[in-house]
Amino acid sequence: LHNQVHVIHEWAWAGTPNEGAAWLRLQRLADTWHRILLIPVTGGVIVGMMHGLVEILEQIRMNSLSSPRQGFDFVQGVFPAIKAIQAAVTLGTGGSLGPEGPSVDIGKSCANGISVMMENNRERKTALVAAGAAAGIASGFNAAVAGCFFAIETVLRPRRAENSPPFTTAMIILASVISSTVSNVSLGTKSAFIVPPYDLKSAAELPLYLILGMLCGAVSVVFTRLVAWFTKLFEFIREKFGLPAVVCPALGGLGAGLIALKYPGILYWGFTNVEEILHTGKSASAPGIWLLTQLAVAKVVATAICKGSGLVGGLYAPSLMIGAAVGAVFGGLAAEIINSAIPGNAAVAQPQAYALVGMAATLASVCSVPLTSVLLLFELTKDYRIILPLMGAVGLAIWVPSVANQPKEPELSDTRVLTRGYSSISNSDDKGGDDLELCIMQNSADHEI
Repeated sequence: LHNQVHVIHEWAWAGTPNEGAAWLRLQRLADTWHRILLIPVTGGVIVGMMHGLVEILEQIRMNSLSSPRQGFDFVQGVFPAIKAIQAAVTLGTGGSLGPEGPSVDIGKSCANGISVMMENNRERKTALVAAGAAAGIASGFNAAVAGCFFAIETVLRPRRAENSPPFTTAMIILASVISSTVSNVSLGTKSAFIVPPYDLKSAAELPLYLILGMLCGAVSVVFTRLVAWFTKLFEFIREKFGLPAVVCPALGGLGAGLIALKYPGILYWGFTNVEEILHTGKSASAPGIWLLTQLAVAKVVATAICKGSGLVGGLYAPSLMIGAAVGAVFGGLAAEIINSAIPGNAAVAQPQAYALVGMAATLASVCSVPLTSVLLLFELTKDYRIILPLMGAVGLAIWVPSVANQPKEPELSDTRVLTRGYSSISNSDDKGGDDLELCIMQNSADHEI
């Protein structure tokens, strides 16, 4: 998937330096508007056409289910490949989404396909799918430990020890190690993005990180509700006007392009945009606090439009960028206010420190992966001092959505809180098969990674 995205991106944005959004922001709009607007729309049209192909294949598959099922379902096996191409087109043309979700889906689909050819054992299927999910994250970030905990948090729901497959943990660890090794060999040992040194001035800063955690939790509530709202809006538009499948993704690309005319930083450019935010104040091209505030809002809206319209991608990378922007803004304002009140002594760290914690807090809150978020940032920074601020901010970031999305009925609240952050594993009766249905449970809506 990484290579596909890179090839399409190089072709679609030929002539644009690696700085991407930073370079586009400095150019005259009259020279770049046609590319910023038309490239995402073109990607949306291609993705929409492939949605139509998927609908045709799904009809063929449903018709074939009436006959006895023998061996591997080749039509079902085509779907992961199509989704990978859709994700590559979406991201290669600048769609405001991320590659980690499709990578995880591909890993789970491959594992599920292997399980079909093996003994039909439910526990073995669960273990294989969990291993595939772990491999997707571990390879995407070169973070094997975070990949392991991601599989535990999103695929394996809590179960009694005596009912847990004894080989599941071993398979998850082995898959994470192998995928990280392959990623290191093929893509290099460099992390997904360059992380600045973390700085904690004193323990007196911890309350600021707790406030940041609540702020990131509030942002995630707005973000996830906006994704759900745009999803319903595009479904309503399609049903109301009887539009073909190609139209909604094209509209999503158009929406992202229109926003990118003012804020090109919302376009997917790998983790270049995140690195730029993490170096706020360190380079001349890095955005200032006010621009970061606008960029965070624009990224939330653009990602919700892209996701709701049917463009293919995940929320992992956008959550990291939104969290980095929110954290940098919060840290910059806190430093300006507090350091000016205490002259001659820098009592608050640089905005980069808060941007790092904001990334983890927003990711944890949006995708319900608190342990994965903490371990991911720890693996990237390799600094133990970040653990306490991370845990405090992530804990409150997870708490805010659970309160905001709490249903009125207390008995329903108890059951939903218990399942938040874990997958629902059930037979997909409506699809006529015994494939495992995996989704991250949210209180208000289902969200992809």
